[in-house]
Amino acid sequence: YRLIPVNISQGEQFQPDFLRIAPNNRIPAMVDHAPADGGEAVSLFESGAILLYLADKAGRFIADSLRGRNETLQWLFWQMAGLGPMAGQNHHFTQYAPEKLPYAVDRYVRETARLYRVLDTQLADGRDYIAGEYSIADMACYPWIVPHEKQRQDLHDFPALKRWFERIAARSAVQKAYKLAEGINTTPTLTDASRAILFGQDGKPRGG
Repeated sequence: YRLIPVNISQGEQFQPDFLRIAPNNRIPAMVDHAPADGGEAVSLFESGAILLYLADKAGRFIADSLRGRNETLQWLFWQMAGLGPMAGQNHHFTQYAPEKLPYAVDRYVRETARLYRVLDTQLADGRDYIAGEYSIADMACYPWIVPHEKQRQDLHDFPALKRWFERIAARSAVQKAYKLAEGINTTPTLTDASRAILFGQDGKPRGG
């Protein structure tokens, strides 16, 4: 694979070439130049769709059985619909909002805690991973737990989740991925100019 950084703080997500791949002007996005059917390149946006595509292509990280596959999928979609959006709002109102609104901060810190508890309960039966075996559900959820301190969450309150988090962090492929990220995320992303790009979008057309 080849990583192509997209600097969202500089508005690179609005370039026409990127919008053809990711019409929602968000990262990540991918292009598979060697799809399994041997046809034209396949482009995808949305991390859940990308994870599912790659798991199916590789034949790994999602169970073959009806029940195992759907257990993985429901937790993948739980992250997409719950943990990601709610933790994202948590980040915005606790870290980036120019005005700290107590109601918004409390709302999303509490909802993040509720979702942590849901995941902790799922892991409390002694399983090592969310759907039993290591899967795209774990890959999707882990990055949202990494900044738990910024989300005002204490992992000691969620012992099963904490054990899972440490187990994922110890995986060599995870460590490799985060090491790669260190070489990309080298400059601050939030300035007065980038704030308008990141948080000032509306329904008006925009493109490079």
